[in-house]
Order: sequence, then C-alpha cells, then structure tokens
Amino acid sequence: MPFNSFDEYPMSWKPDKNKLSRPLYQSLAKMLEHDITHGLLAPGTKLPPQRELADFLDVNFTTITRAYKQCELKGLIYGVTGSGTFVSANAARSIAIAKEPGMNTYIELGLVASFEQTNDLVAEAAKNVMQKTYLEQLLNYNDPAGIPHQKLAALNWMSTLGIHADPEQVAIVSGAQNALAITLLALFEPGNRIAVDQYTFSNFIEFSNMLRIRLVPIPGDLHGMRPEALDEHCRQADVHGVFLMPSCANPTTIMMPEERKKELARVIRKHQLILIEDDIHAFLSAGVIEHYGQPMYQLLPERTIYVCSTTKSICSGLRVAYLVFHEMYKDRIMKAIFNVNVKTSSLDAEIITELILSGKASAIVQHKKRLARQANQLFDTYFPQAFSQGHPLSFYRWLPAPGLAGGRRTESYFLEKGIRVFHSDRFLSGTNTGENYLRVALSSTLTLEELERGLELLSASMKLSTSS
Repeated sequence: MPFNSFDEYPMSWKPDKNKLSRPLYQSLAKMLEHDITHGLLAPGTKLPPQRELADFLDVNFTTITRAYKQCELKGLIYGVTGSGTFVSANAARSIAIAKEPGMNTYIELGLVASFEQTNDLVAEAAKNVMQKTYLEQLLNYNDPAGIPHQKLAALNWMSTLGIHADPEQVAIVSGAQNALAITLLALFEPGNRIAVDQYTFSNFIEFSNMLRIRLVPIPGDLHGMRPEALDEHCRQADVHGVFLMPSCANPTTIMMPEERKKELARVIRKHQLILIEDDIHAFLSAGVIEHYGQPMYQLLPERTIYVCSTTKSICSGLRVAYLVFHEMYKDRIMKAIFNVNVKTSSLDAEIITELILSGKASAIVQHKKRLARQANQLFDTYFPQAFSQGHPLSFYRWLPAPGLAGGRRTESYFLEKGIRVFHSDRFLSGTNTGENYLRVALSSTLTLEELERGLELLSASMKLSTSS
C-alpha cells in the first residue's frame, strides 16, 4: 500500500475510501450526492481539487472527473473556471425523496423559485454589508417600517416600475407573502369578501381561509378580470376588496393591459373597494411589455396597497418586499407589522439596498430576463400547443391538461415519473370548473439542461397518461 500524504491533509470533503465500490466513479458520485442532500456539505462549499481528491483516494484522476460530472448534471455542483468546483446554492432543496424505499429524485417544476444562478452577486453584496461601519445599527428593533435610507433605495427601485410615493408611505416587510398577511390582518375582518380571479395565488387562498375571509371568484378573459363582472358582483353583494396581479397573474401568466387597469380602477373607486396589487413581476414588464402602462397604484393611490417583492427579481432567500400604501392606512399597517414581525431584518434589507445602489440588482434582473426568455423558448419547443397569450418572460407557464385526473392523483402520477408539477386545483378560488391545467415552473432548476430534461419527461408522461 503506497504512502498517501493526503491522509492528514485538511480537505473540505473526505469520502470514506473503504466504502467505495466498482464502478468507482458511480460509487463516489453517490457518496457526494448523499452528503450534499443530507446537509453534510453546505451550499457554496468549495470541493477538493480533482487531483488532490484522486491522490487522497488512490484512484485515477479521470474517476474524480466522471464523478463530479455526474453530480454536475444533477445540478448538485457547478464549476467555475479558474476557481474550482462548488456545491450548488439550492442543491439540497432541488433534490428530494419521491417515495420510499429508495432515494428517488424528482425535477422541480412545481415550486416557482427565482433562477438562483445569480446568488453569487448577492453573496458579494452581503460581504460588503458586513464591512459597513454602521453594521451594529442593523441588528436592533429600531425603525419597524425600515431604515430611512433603505426606504429611499426602495423608492429608487420602484420608480423604474412606475411607482412614485413618499417614504412615509413605504414599509419594508419580509417578502410578498408576509405583505399579504399583514394587509389582510390590518384592513379586513372575518366575513369580509375579497374579489379574486377564478384561478389565483394559492397562498392568498390559504391566508384568506385562515382569517375566515371569503373570496369571490370573478370571471375573466385574456386581459384579466372583467370589469363588468366585478361591478355586477359588487351590486349583488357587499364586496370589501379585490386582489390582483396585473403584471403577470399567478398561475395563468395573464398580463393586464393599461386600458383594462383603468376600467377596473373605475369600478374599484365606484364601490370604494380596497385594492391589493401584488406586482412582484413588474420587473419583467416595465419597459419590456409595450402595453404594460403603469401600476394600478398610480391610478388610485388612495385605495391601493401595493406589494413589490424582491424575492423573484433579486434574491428569494432574503425575503424582502416593499409595501406602499396611502396615509389613511398607515396606522393599521404599522400596527400589523409590529405585532406580526416587530420588524423585518434590517440586515437583509441592507443587502438588497446595497445591490440596488451598486447597480448589481439591475444586472441580476437582466440575467434573469435572459434565463427566463431561454426557459420559455424551451417550454414552447415541448408544448407548442400551450396557452401563449400570457407573459413572454414568465417564471412559470399555464399548461392545459384536458386528459388528466384531479389534483392529488395527477401530482402523484408525475412525481412517480420524476417530476413535480402543481395541478390547477391548488389555485381555484371557487368551485371546480371541470377543467384541468398544470402550472409548470421554469425557474427552479439549477440549469437549463435540467429544465429541458424535466420538460421532456413531462411531455412524455402526459402522452403516456392520455394514451392509457
């Protein structure tokens, strides 16, 4: 047995050489996958150089190369020329147990993530924030609505989306879902009715159910909720609010043109409704889509709670969103923020602020737009018959699935095939329409190659399902 000088050498990953079996590269790849998915190797960990690991294990250099390549194809690791090989940022989340026994994996096309490939820029900003002379001020309870300079940066960011407001009308909260929960708690009571699209954001449905708020599904068309239908429901029953996602509705991807926004604004003002405008996809629309126009907040600021989240546009893990509201709602909004959160982490908000002021947030958005365009092109290749009237850069697509069964059975079927997708039942705000759709996430795989494998599997599984 040759003397191995690497036995006592400090390395970020030391697989047990006694557990290796043939073929060696497959055995080593399984060991690496196990340690990543079980949290033994944290995201961002730099793996040992291939030659060092080969020497440590007394194996050929190409064995390490093939093992790393297998894990790279699964999205578990990635290489940076001149820097080395690293554990992917969301590797543990993307790979999950499909069923027992056995360690089966699925490709994530259900949860809508945020093209996490740009998180290296976020990590750089976080390091810069840690060097700030006022770091200690970011660690206390002060400024529950957000530190003043962070709110100014928020307004700077939102001005590119068409939002203009006073800093006193802005609060920093912990992501869009937190913004929606705060709004419902502050401004609505059990038994109140809120008008929504027939298919709407599933978390909003859950929040409303938990708070005993009744949702009123309103029919729509290719431009979104129909104003005359909203008006009719308001005349027939006491409706208190309306929830809309004008820039890209979740899950249908429908974009609302300027004229439709104006028509709905007239109905909302007529019936004195509170509008909750969840505009988290505005960064994909403002200055990109010709008929985008402006947010509805600018049409009726006195009746709108505007939500601008950075979780899709900049970084999903920091959970930072901006809530914009009229002065008349301020006291109730602030009371809800303090009693739900006390305040959102100023440290997280400072990292987002650093990205905005440095210009890196804009670079992240541009990169995500390119990825979104490529992902949508891939989707169109495999599903040319799918609904194409929605947002061209959407992070998800709405796929008709007429031959499939109900929600749970359909989702279980695809999970067994190695893909997770979400059935339209999750997004129904009222009774079942008898139609079946799939919401297919395009932004959650680590690579476009993994997305293509998932779409190919989905297409093949749908054909198999309808033919059986």
